[in-house]
Amino acid sequence: MKQIILGTAGHIDHGKTSLIKALTGIDTDRLKEEKVRGITIELGFAWLDLPGGQRVGIVDVPGHEKFVKNMVAGASGIDLVALIIAADEGVMPQTKEHLHICSLLNVKHGLVVLTKIDTVDEEWLDLVMDDVQKFLKGTFLEGAPVIPVSSLTGEGFPKLLEALETLCKAVPERTSGGLFRLPVDRVFTMKGFGTVVTGSLVSGAVRVGETIMIYPSGIQSKVRGIQVHGQTVDQAVASTRTAVNFQGIDRSAIVRGDVVGSVNTLKPSYMIDALLTYLPSNEKPLKNRTKVRFHTGTSEILGYAILLDREELAPRETAVTQFRLDAPVAVVKDDRFVIRSYSPIRTTGGGQILNPVPRKHKRFKKSLVSDLKRLAESPAIEIITYHGKESGILGVGFSELRLMTNLSEKELEHHLQYLLSQRAIIQVDRENRTFIHGSIFDGLRQKAIEILQGYHKDHPLKAGMSRQALKSKLAPSLSSKLFGVLIHDLAKNSTVIQEKEVIRLSGHRVALEADQKDVRHRIEQSYLRSGLQPPYFRDLVASLGQNSAHVKEVLVHMLEEGTLVKVKEDLYFHRRVIDNLKNRLVSYLKTNSEITTPQFKEMTRVSRKYTIPLIEHFDSTKVTIRIGDIRRLREG
Repeated sequence: MKQIILGTAGHIDHGKTSLIKALTGIDTDRLKEEKVRGITIELGFAWLDLPGGQRVGIVDVPGHEKFVKNMVAGASGIDLVALIIAADEGVMPQTKEHLHICSLLNVKHGLVVLTKIDTVDEEWLDLVMDDVQKFLKGTFLEGAPVIPVSSLTGEGFPKLLEALETLCKAVPERTSGGLFRLPVDRVFTMKGFGTVVTGSLVSGAVRVGETIMIYPSGIQSKVRGIQVHGQTVDQAVASTRTAVNFQGIDRSAIVRGDVVGSVNTLKPSYMIDALLTYLPSNEKPLKNRTKVRFHTGTSEILGYAILLDREELAPRETAVTQFRLDAPVAVVKDDRFVIRSYSPIRTTGGGQILNPVPRKHKRFKKSLVSDLKRLAESPAIEIITYHGKESGILGVGFSELRLMTNLSEKELEHHLQYLLSQRAIIQVDRENRTFIHGSIFDGLRQKAIEILQGYHKDHPLKAGMSRQALKSKLAPSLSSKLFGVLIHDLAKNSTVIQEKEVIRLSGHRVALEADQKDVRHRIEQSYLRSGLQPPYFRDLVASLGQNSAHVKEVLVHMLEEGTLVKVKEDLYFHRRVIDNLKNRLVSYLKTNSEITTPQFKEMTRVSRKYTIPLIEHFDSTKVTIRIGDIRRLREG
């Protein structure tokens, strides 16, 4: 059966609570103060079984102007509204404000109930009916049923129930495939059960035994029990009035305005990008950085309205706005919000959330404003690619995209697979499911090629560039995983070749110029002639009569190609000399088992300034192992 939540709206003392009691038998005024004062202060809850079997959850809201914030909390998550207008008073200030709030919250279905008809005559009732029709013109309730009733006598109830039944059939069913979200509107403790929260379940589903998280605090708990319309159930789905009993969580840990959700699926943010509509009833324009009361779900948070493309917003106008809040809020794209002025408090506007987790924006960036406006109506594919591009090289995660698109997991998966097949986005982290825009990836690819081209030009005798140096040159904040995907992509297409920790363009070949070939020949002959007593680098440079940097460049090339071996800083040997000594050392150790430093010195017949670096070289290259004052042949 379809799940539906009906909310009341209307001015104080227009008979909302009396109507619900007459229809359901449930008195939604539960507080002692409400009984004494005869007015609704807090939200009240009931349910109604229509003649056709449809059960409707009911949220009764306060009508007094002082409790409009409670009314907003109750109106969030309703599927249809019953605007209550007393026949003896007609349209009043909170009638107008409540209708504005419902409109801003995107409530699209409802009716008007004219109460207290037993207190007026027919002529008066006709006048009120006419006034109400005029009042509704241009609103979402224009053309909606207007049902005169008396909660005292029951007159008009059959027509009201019939109209509600028709409306329920027209209300689209909310999907249970979205993220589980239950904005908390009431928290209390039940003896023997512990902490219980109630709210209108706006999307998804929750089951007994499931681990949940309280946002924004991040506290986790397990669902101990669930009730829907007073009945114990194993599962609750979207558009039900739901009570959830938690295991091992203190009542003080949860407050109205918190959101109950699945673990790590929501992301509280201090900033919200939104499309704000400023009500025509406002007398003055809204100025940039005006302090406001930001209402979404069941929360009320103070913050500032940052107008991104203007200095002030006139009545009736709509503008892209970034709200910077005093406390974090957990929402998703397309959630609705209401703003009320800081002082005096009254409803001034509201609208649609475009990005629930944005970065801080600079004002008057035309491209940004136009992009954000398009988010309001763009197809899912465009929204995904926008966020992929906006996130830059940091990328955007699957869980963030759920919030930014308000798509089910299955829907988002489908769109991502298509975009991946077109290389419109690139997955850079399989474990955390992170994506970047294809154009950003292509930009990094081209930049890497240009960096390598420049490096080969500046260092023609080097085999290539180290991985770490290339990664740092690309971007300091580039993740290792993105860098790995980038190099793999370049190597797969034979653009680059990676040899251990060195990367080069596939077309790069080390080629010596004529003068470099001459220097190389002279260096090699010098090291071959000197054998185990080679010149230190500074002495080599002096003997060649060449520029130090020029000699160093050729010498490094000879090290990389393996002609020379570096034993310590500034001390190099020819490979043939080292290999010959190694063979003599290994032969000696196989015969004698061990060798001392003096014995090794005798083998080399050179001074300690060469002997010590050489024997330590054989230790470091795992030819020998030092045990006290002797060396032995390293096994394996």
